[in-house]
Amino acid sequence: MLKYEKGVEAMYESIIVEKEGAVGIISLNRPKKLNSLNLKVFQEMSDALKECTQDNDLKVLILSGSEKVFGAGADLKMISEEAPTSLKAHYFFSRQALPIYHQLAEFPGPTIAAISGLALGGVFELALACDLRIASETATFGLPEINLGLIPGGGGTQRLPRLVGMTKAKELLFTGDTFDAQEAYRIGLVNKVVAPDRLMEEAKYMANRLAQKPAFALQLLKKAVNQGMELPLPLALELEGRCFELLFSTEDAKEGIRAFMEKRKPNFPGN
Repeated sequence: MLKYEKGVEAMYESIIVEKEGAVGIISLNRPKKLNSLNLKVFQEMSDALKECTQDNDLKVLILSGSEKVFGAGADLKMISEEAPTSLKAHYFFSRQALPIYHQLAEFPGPTIAAISGLALGGVFELALACDLRIASETATFGLPEINLGLIPGGGGTQRLPRLVGMTKAKELLFTGDTFDAQEAYRIGLVNKVVAPDRLMEEAKYMANRLAQKPAFALQLLKKAVNQGMELPLPLALELEGRCFELLFSTEDAKEGIRAFMEKRKPNFPGN
């Protein structure tokens, strides 16, 4: 596994990976191409997400771009070369692109997208795969694929309706219109809007707050919400119940209950 410590960047070409305590940070880093997605980004993101998932000390993950641009979608030159036919498009997206969105969505702990500037197309879909989204006042969102004769292929047609409702999602998908940070907050897409120079500070503050929570309980909480959303209510409630019961066998839960009864701050052992 690649070793990454605070202040030391992992050696990738198109992304930067850092670790600050229990928080991992993956930043898109193709400034000359507006952080657009190409094969190199997909490959490096896959490796980085694998490393972050295997790092038992890492509890929360932040995904970011730069202050000027989160990401301007997929590299269209790359798309035209890799997916000139339906068959090749199927191979490319199923084998090389979509697994990245799944890896990000299935990261065990909470994930936070810190979004500034343009957040379009496939890069916006990376933010949709995160659990929480914090936007700077400069953020501009959109899924403009319809204007190219395409549709979103990184989960946008499925995750956006689950976040903002079907009617609003259809409007944004059908028109391909862009919208600003305040509109994103109004429709429930982002959790918070902050000044550009406070974006990473706010994302790290949230990440560190979550990193102090009992990790296994957070993982089961995420599992209960994400998987429960896909189940009929009776089965979702049963899943919640199994997760709830399982946590009573953990030292974290025992410490949390003791601390509450003793009127003190809990010191979770992490198991």
